[in-house]
Amino acid sequence: MIYAIDGHGWLHGVARRLSPNCDARPPGVEIEVLVIHSISLPEGCYGGPDVERLFMNELDVSPGGYPDLKGLRVSAHLFIRRDGEIVQFVPFEGRAWHAGVSRCAGRERVNDFSVGIELEGTDHGPFDEAQYRSLVAVSEALLQRYPAINTERLYGHSDIAPGRKTDPGPYFDWGRYRDALQSRAHGMRGREG
Repeated sequence: MIYAIDGHGWLHGVARRLSPNCDARPPGVEIEVLVIHSISLPEGCYGGPDVERLFMNELDVSPGGYPDLKGLRVSAHLFIRRDGEIVQFVPFEGRAWHAGVSRCAGRERVNDFSVGIELEGTDHGPFDEAQYRSLVAVSEALLQRYPAINTERLYGHSDIAPGRKTDPGPYFDWGRYRDALQSRAHGMRGREG
């Protein structure tokens, strides 16, 4: 799959749900890094609606639901389900609220200059092949659209919030992800020449 990104930062060919948990990036701030996260609600349960509900402020926070998440306002630009389906919640040109208290390359407020992608998963198990395919295809589109992002500027949430966050966790295969990106980039250059 090859994805295109429009001038507003929407990915073509994926589901869209505009999260209220976003705002404008500071003027003049360039998109420079990609941050990969993992999430599942309930933890380890896949395919349900609760992650989307969380990003839309529609999650049941009653005592019978997720009371510990009451008042939490978070989002990501994209959510990639186990089967590779992508849902976009915030256009890339906007600031998603995914990083929290964070630091990257000596700078704080990582939400200002990053794109956040959530993979449906946990720290306790591997991710699915379909997720890697979707992640690589989307990453390739991001690297083409936002040239300040490169293969050296791909981070896990744990990298930008050490001690506070552990995702995407030890089962995320960074080597596989980076190698697939390199292979696709090399293949694209070969077709251009």
